[in-house]
Amino acid sequence: MRNKLSKIVSGICVLIGAVLSALFGYRPTAVEPVPNINEPVQTEISIPVEQQTIAAEASDAFYAQQGLEIPARIQQRSERIMQRTNYTVSFNTKWNIPNWVAWDITKEEVNNDQYQRNDFFVSDPDIAASKAVAYEDYSGSGYDRGHMCPAGDNHFDATAMDECFYMTNICPQNHELNKESWNDLEMACRRWARRYGKVYVVCGPIVQNPDRPKTIGKWHKVAVPDAFFKVIMVVNNDTPQAIGYIFQNNASRKPWKAYSIDEVEEHTDIDFFPSLPDEIENMVEANYNQNLWNWGN
Repeated sequence: MRNKLSKIVSGICVLIGAVLSALFGYRPTAVEPVPNINEPVQTEISIPVEQQTIAAEASDAFYAQQGLEIPARIQQRSERIMQRTNYTVSFNTKWNIPNWVAWDITKEEVNNDQYQRNDFFVSDPDIAASKAVAYEDYSGSGYDRGHMCPAGDNHFDATAMDECFYMTNICPQNHELNKESWNDLEMACRRWARRYGKVYVVCGPIVQNPDRPKTIGKWHKVAVPDAFFKVIMVVNNDTPQAIGYIFQNNASRKPWKAYSIDEVEEHTDIDFFPSLPDEIENMVEANYNQNLWNWGN
């Protein structure tokens, strides 16, 4: 009886471990190589089918319980979900840039500027050192280390500020775009947070040739996006309203163009705001009211 009980307890521990691993970054389909200190060989870890099933179910649970800003699971693309203090990132381990980064901005957070920008870009500690994109991978490339979730949205918390400088929150971005239109929209989002109380944001790169993208990188190959998207949603008078933007990753100063969420989805193959009831999602994503989205105030 004691031996049987021991097996039962052991089994429960395995199940709990698998679920926790899945919720906090475990990816059975993309196992990191384990270096051998004696020989330069790589070892693959075999995960039992039962644990893989539990991990997949836990990942489904992650999507089911997340906020309005979290997109649907991406199909047929590398995706590792990592949760931070103030944002969630879907990281593409093939491109070494995010698929998307999602977060919300509240009026209270915007009005709290306790912690200043530190400009300390670091490799993501949740990725094996041999795989993690480094600061030096961008050096001399001609591209800025462009934030997806910007430092300006993280002044309210010291950890949030540090985490927004993880290289998994960064993409190679044209300098003029980074300091001009992209920055202008970031500031507009903070103004909208003050006006509406909360703003839901998702942004990321658009890679037009996903199998053979242009790359930079001293030690790791980092895909260079052809463009960037940002979709934004607020609740105005109890009614969700959303808008999208797409910027080419170049120095062009052409006037920005607004898009419906449906149009951005066509360009990105990402399903935004899936947590909304279907009838509301369809309404919100089909149209936008430009009068709600004045960048200047």
